[in-house]
Amino acid sequence: MAEPSPTPVIAGNWKMHKGPESARKFCREFIQVAPPTTGRTILIFAPALSVCTVREALSEHRIGIGVQNIHWEDEGAFTGELSAAMAKEAGATHVLVGHSERRHVFGETDEQTAWKVAAALAHGLVPVLCVGETIEERKAGRLEEVILRQLHAATTELDERDLRRLLIAYEPVWAIGTGETATPADAADAHGRLRGRLRERLGDHAAGVPILYGGSVKPDNARELLAAEDVEGVLVGGASLDPRDFAKIAAA
Repeated sequence: MAEPSPTPVIAGNWKMHKGPESARKFCREFIQVAPPTTGRTILIFAPALSVCTVREALSEHRIGIGVQNIHWEDEGAFTGELSAAMAKEAGATHVLVGHSERRHVFGETDEQTAWKVAAALAHGLVPVLCVGETIEERKAGRLEEVILRQLHAATTELDERDLRRLLIAYEPVWAIGTGETATPADAADAHGRLRGRLRERLGDHAAGVPILYGGSVKPDNARELLAAEDVEGVLVGGASLDPRDFAKIAAA
């Protein structure tokens, strides 16, 4: 089994931004201002068309490269999709699974996240499993129910070895792209619940599964969020598009 990723984990999700040329420009600027990668893990989740460009631009740097989505099948008549095997061949090391936009915009189900997690692991990719509640679910007091259901659904068929290879990202849906941010106490509360469930499965080994916070992370709040209990990293959206802002977060 691969060694756990050093924490903190600083992950940037570019979403549908940066084609190959703008991705190359970002990488060139980022490596000039980025902090040392020793003692932390830096990941960039690029659009599929830009993954090879990012791999080439960062080939001499210890920065992980991820894809934002995969299909659960290895190949077939699935126009527009990419498989875990393709992502691995292109140089990806990680994959986002169950991001809130995949769930709420594209209708991805809990069952499909489980299939994608299994496919990623089968091809040597590290899944970053995203869980999180909507504002309606939060107001209804369903935070724990929702995030533990999502965690359970995606991992129930995994053995201990595979479960320990995952990263988890808690992303409150109400704090993504809205300017709203969960407080460090909110993040610690949700992460603690996730950690507790992992502990039921893994015992002391649960401490080795990094749990990231995602939701309007910026240079001015990253340090405070990373200082919260059970927060071992951040999943950054908009602020990861600017190389200097992302470098500041990586240095936090």
